[in-house]
Amino acid sequence: MSKVLNRDSAPTAPAESSPRDQVFADKRPPGDFKFTPQVAQVFDDMVSRSVPFYGEMQRMTAEIAGQFAREGTKLYDLGCATGTTFAILDPVLPHGVGFVGIDNSQSMLDQAHSKLEEMKNRRSVELVCADLHDRLSIDNASVVVMTLTLQFVRPLHRERIIKQIYDGMASKGALIIFEKLVLSDSMLNRMYIEFYYEMKRRHGYSEVEIAKKREALENVLVPYRVEENMELLRGAGFPHVEEFFRWYNFCGLIAVK
Repeated sequence: MSKVLNRDSAPTAPAESSPRDQVFADKRPPGDFKFTPQVAQVFDDMVSRSVPFYGEMQRMTAEIAGQFAREGTKLYDLGCATGTTFAILDPVLPHGVGFVGIDNSQSMLDQAHSKLEEMKNRRSVELVCADLHDRLSIDNASVVVMTLTLQFVRPLHRERIIKQIYDGMASKGALIIFEKLVLSDSMLNRMYIEFYYEMKRRHGYSEVEIAKKREALENVLVPYRVEENMELLRGAGFPHVEEFFRWYNFCGLIAVK
């Protein structure tokens, strides 16, 4: 196993240098949310302002991955976006761990490629443009990361995808998932959502931007209850499943084979 990271030495999300997210700032009606070239250009700013404790999520991913990533295996990031997770993991994982990033947006992968080029990355890195709904090939994985990815997978395909991840993982491998949640209790669900929107207001989003993005995501992002996600993982065969992070309607889960 790699060394344990402490809070003083652990990596965090890189300083955001992308343009400011104003994707939903104009008055045009939104369509369904897509990871377009416009979104890719501002994505780092978007997630840092839209996802609670995004930097801490990345730090925890590096800390946990450091305990499971093994020489001669692969680390997969499904929905790797602009490659931030790879940028954070690279300095702390053995060089014998290969990186495989899969995303359905070539614009995102172009950003990831540029980010990794700037780092002068020397390890094996493969960036694949593919839709998880169509195909998924996991092989010799000691770690698989899905940061706010599963929620964009159509529910019909989630069981198959998690089973494919399990089947392609090495023994004692770890799946790290961060997800947005829905709650069974409607009163608490509404309260948590309002807390989340208040966070977005604090980070500079207007009421128009919040409302338009909510509308754009309505038919695209389908959150599960935390219990449903845990049942999905156990049903695929993972014997060890635990929630390790929670902020209102966001959570982090680990599943170990």
